Amino acid sequence: MSTQKVGVTRFLGTNCDRDIWKACENLGLTPEWLWHEDQFNIEDYRALIIPGGFSYGDYLRCGALAAKSAVMKSVTEAAKKGVPILGICNGFQILCETKLLPGVLLRNEGLKFIDDWVELKASTQNKNWNFPKTLKMPIAHGEGRYFIDSESLKKLQDRDQIWVTYASSNPNGSVQDIAGVIGSVDDKTMNIGGLMPHPERAMKDWMGSTDGQTLLAQFLQV
Repeated sequence: MSTQKVGVTRFLGTNCDRDIWKACENLGLTPEWLWHEDQFNIEDYRALIIPGGFSYGDYLRCGALAAKSAVMKSVTEAAKKGVPILGICNGFQILCETKLLPGVLLRNEGLKFIDDWVELKASTQNKNWNFPKTLKMPIAHGEGRYFIDSESLKKLQDRDQIWVTYASSNPNGSVQDIAGVIGSVDDKTMNIGGLMPHPERAMKDWMGSTDGQTLLAQFLQV
């Protein structure tokens, strides 16, 4: 890839943006903010990341208002052009609300906010998203229960779009233990990924794990 720039979206209520910024710098890349009110030139970026938080205070539904923002028009344009896009936690919710990824994120089973560490395993054979070992990363969400109807779930399975699943225990009641999925506008490119765990919070040993670095390095191709 010719450019080192990674676009990082910011909405009112985004709170993991600085963590993503530092993670990109840690991998030798150049992050650049993408403000929610603005559209941008998709040719400027090697990849886009939509961080976690509480965009627009989770008003109506998590990610529902962010999905209607100006910056997401450019993200959708980039998705159609095959630009790699990653949504983390609220970013995953936004991508589902934008219909760039299938399914929805519902209130956790038990209706409690969960802040914990989980083990993850890759469930896709797609070489761009598969990783060889179990990864340890933190979660922090109240609405992370992935749901999709049975017919659409079969399509996910048939198209190898289930990216990551919870390896040891399912913390939130997600269907089929799903923690993240991949997708694309053409159902072939598979350039879009979303997951509830936070790789940007598992970049150093002192954080508790370096497995987030493994995942982000693979996504950003560094």
